[in-house]
Amino acid sequence: MLSTPLGPGAELCPLEPWQAEELAAFTDRARDHLSPWLPWAHDVTDTESARGFLQRYADRQAADSGRILGIRLDGALVGGTIFRVFSAAQGSCEIGAWLSPEAQGRGLVTRAAGAMIEWAVEARGLARVEWLVSPANAPSIAVARRLGMTHEGTLRSVFGMSGTRHDLEVWAVLAEEWRKGNAPHPHE
Repeated sequence: MLSTPLGPGAELCPLEPWQAEELAAFTDRARDHLSPWLPWAHDVTDTESARGFLQRYADRQAADSGRILGIRLDGALVGGTIFRVFSAAQGSCEIGAWLSPEAQGRGLVTRAAGAMIEWAVEARGLARVEWLVSPANAPSIAVARRLGMTHEGTLRSVFGMSGTRHDLEVWAVLAEEWRKGNAPHPHE
C-alpha cells in the first residue's frame, strides 16, 4: 500500500513508528555496515529507540519538514531513504539513503533517491535537492553522480561521531537540471 515500485520485487514505502521492531532488527543486522556513515545507526539500538527515531520523522512529516521511507526487497526491509531536511518555503531539501550489503548492486538506492527527487521537484516544486556524503563513502558518491548531481564543495570537520570529526561533501541537483534529463528518472 502506498508504495513506489523500484524494480522486480522492490519498492519504496512509508516507514512508520508501528514498524519500530522491524527497523530495530534491520539496524542490528546491518549496524557494522551502516555505522561508519549514519549517526542514527549508533542510536537505534532497540525497539524503543527505533520507535522514537521513527516518531520524530512522523512528526516532521506532519510538519512538512522531513520524511522517512523504507526500501523493501521481496517484502523485507533492506534499506531506506530520508528527507533529512525538507523546506518547501526555501525550495530545498536534503536526501539521504542506506542499504544493507546483501541488497547492493541492484540500483535500488539510485532508483529510490530518483523517486524522491522526482517527487520533491515535480509534486512539491522544490528548486534544489542536496546529497551530503562522507568523502570516504565511494558507493554513495557514485549514486550522487548517477543522479546527475554536481559536487559543490566539502564541509570540513562538520560533525563529530564516535569521537572523530568528519567531513561531508555537498552534492546537489537543481530542478531545471533534473527536468532536462541529466539524471535517470525513477521509472526508467
